[in-house]
Amino acid sequence: MSVRRLRGSGGGRRRMAMGSALGILLLVGGLVGCGGGSGQDSGSSAQASTPLTPNASSFSGTPPSALASAASSAISSARAAASAAASSASARASEFEASVDAETQRRSTTAQKALKDVQGRGNALSDVAMTGMPKAQTGGVLAVLVKITNTTDSEASYAVQIDFKNASGKVVETRYVGAEHLKPGEKKQPIAFSHQPPEPKLTPVLAKAQRY
Repeated sequence: MSVRRLRGSGGGRRRMAMGSALGILLLVGGLVGCGGGSGQDSGSSAQASTPLTPNASSFSGTPPSALASAASSAISSARAAASAAASSASARASEFEASVDAETQRRSTTAQKALKDVQGRGNALSDVAMTGMPKAQTGGVLAVLVKITNTTDSEASYAVQIDFKNASGKVVETRYVGAEHLKPGEKKQPIAFSHQPPEPKLTPVLAKAQRY
């Protein structure tokens, strides 16, 4: 009697343990199933809200021909524009250089005409000074900076004659510079260039200066 009860109680314990284990397995399975469903939903939501950025390192080869053609056309246009701008700048520089030379020549001619009938050395020697320019700055050409200052109280124009003499005192070359319509106290500094070879050495001399 007691043995049967013990056996019966032992079988009951086993059945209870098995039932509990089965319940735990069912509970865990249900939780796993629910967790997987929520994971898929959160993954889908993340994919929908996060934009996909292509990895540049995964690309290879050349761009499509249409894009390559457009890029080549843009580069060609930029190069053409740069070349045109450079040519335009060069042309403007050449025109400016030519205009400066033309203006210098015009003033030289005007000064020569103004000094044609001047007797003696003129009336404006005290308004003119000369400074020799370093040949390193003039490319080896003999040149003098002529400083003209209107010391009067009215507007005036000036004509200056520079003689280049050799060691014997002989005039080898004569150059003319001028300044027009200087206001009282105004200064101009034209440059007189010698067209003679560097040797023999010449000396610039202020020959005439006329205010008119």
